[in-house]
Amino acid sequence: MVLFAKRLFALVLLAFLPLLSASAIAAPSANRPMPGYVRVKLETSMGDIVIALDAKRAPKTTTNFLIYVDDGRLDNTSFYRATRHKGDVKAGFVQGGIDTEARRVYFPTVPLEPTDQTGLKHLDGTISMARHKDPDSGTGNFSIQVGPNPTLDARPGYAGYAAFGQVVAGMDVIKRILALDTCCGRGVMFGQMIKKPVTIIRAVRIDGTSKPSGAVRPWLMRKREAGK
Repeated sequence: MVLFAKRLFALVLLAFLPLLSASAIAAPSANRPMPGYVRVKLETSMGDIVIALDAKRAPKTTTNFLIYVDDGRLDNTSFYRATRHKGDVKAGFVQGGIDTEARRVYFPTVPLEPTDQTGLKHLDGTISMARHKDPDSGTGNFSIQVGPNPTLDARPGYAGYAAFGQVVAGMDVIKRILALDTCCGRGVMFGQMIKKPVTIIRAVRIDGTSKPSGAVRPWLMRKREAGK
């Protein structure tokens, strides 16, 4: 009887091994390209962060983010917000991107890809598209989670936010940003604005070829005017 049970367990284990292997292979990596993912590196004043964007499950949000990367719209922007959970100050999220700099916005805005459609959840290290009240108003601002944040997932009567990738290197940088001193802000952001924002020096693709949109880049005109 014991021998039969052992053989049965071995057969069940063998049956599930291909599934386990496929799951391991499908996980995004910081060190090599993976099918369905596009890696992007954010070079910041506190260190580098590598994010694997899920182009297969969140194609619209990924395409939008890559436009901001390839056009240079995220260069010389910042991480400007740190939101810590009341019960655990080491958990929460950091927010970065173009902030309120309208000259960097690319139109049209990106339609929401909710978590109940993509299957992507707001877990530790998840990158998510920030937006206004309109679900389809995402532009060039994003958040990165420290610890799970299910309050951003879709549920009945609530559209939630679009999760579209995962940090695969540099979570130590994200955690240090979360711990920075904050103040100021309005509404839900009150007390959450980082006193000394962390500069996003440059955002660059690691995988694939850069595909600039060809749209006008008015934020660069301001630099030229200042240089005259």
